[in-house]
Amino acid sequence: MAHPLIPEILDIATPIAQTLGLEVVGATFYTNQKPPVLRVDIRNPSQDTGLDDCERMSRALEEQLETTNIIPDAYVLEISSPGISQFLTSDREFISFKGFPIIVKTSEPYKGQTQQRGKLVRRDETTVYLSQKGRQIAIPRELVTEVLLDESGEE
Repeated sequence: MAHPLIPEILDIATPIAQTLGLEVVGATFYTNQKPPVLRVDIRNPSQDTGLDDCERMSRALEEQLETTNIIPDAYVLEISSPGISQFLTSDREFISFKGFPIIVKTSEPYKGQTQQRGKLVRRDETTVYLSQKGRQIAIPRELVTEVLLDESGEE
């Protein structure tokens, strides 16, 4: 479960990232550590996310968090890049991983199964398309619970 401050932190971090040409991918507040650690994951949409991107975001976000004082106690701010996630969520990821083996999990059986394997063809507003042994199947997006890269490479 996300920490209750995460939505407010994202409201602060997102416009800062945009002014720096970055995207906020997510945030987690690890309150079980002493001091607590606020981790904000960023991505540079135009190139690989580098240390310079993390440093720029860290300085700008730290200044804003100190000004707003939404975290009154001591904490550690950690800015990082999430790297390649196993899960596909953004339009950019669906374009980048076209042709890669994926697993599509559904909330209810589709063609008798709650999990379909194949190669990613594309995603649009209503459907996720994948190829199974050369045959294209179209899974309605309202049934899709997650799409992830298939490490086994099976089709």
